[in-house]
Amino acid sequence: MPSTATRPATTEYLSYYSRYIDLVPGNDVLAALKSQLRETIAFLNCISNEESVSRYEPGKWSVREILGHVIDTERIFAYRALRIGRGDATPLAGYEQDDYVRGAAFDKVRWSAQIEEFELVRRSNILMFSGFTEEAWMRAGTANNAAITARALAWVIAGHELHHRRVIEEKYLGRIGG
Repeated sequence: MPSTATRPATTEYLSYYSRYIDLVPGNDVLAALKSQLRETIAFLNCISNEESVSRYEPGKWSVREILGHVIDTERIFAYRALRIGRGDATPLAGYEQDDYVRGAAFDKVRWSAQIEEFELVRRSNILMFSGFTEEAWMRAGTANNAAITARALAWVIAGHELHHRRVIEEKYLGRIGG
């Protein structure tokens, strides 16, 4: 593992992203992304079709919509990391998550197909990040009008997925502390 795949300094990202980065255990983002893949697939496979379209209250996203959001966000953040890691200095636009969920039909996608999509997106991103040079990890760019490194983006991806897995466990399935 390149030494630069380790936890980013707080100067590499907006403080807002600490809420995600701080959730990721250890000091190796590639190991975290790989172990999360196994854990999350097992977790998602325990959710029934009926549970996957449930909402814990009216107006909240369904479990399928949350997973769709996680997949979309992972793709967007990985794209940002790719552009920044390759040295593209073009400022990258933000995105509105609610518009993306409204623009999709996640509740109509087969639950098993959505789980497979998450798996393939994550595997692809692990391969991409595994090929980053030390220089690529450390490159900084601008996304959503804020400076961020490719390394920080990998950590945000890992933490964002953990955050939403916990939301599903706590609010939808009542599996912890609820």
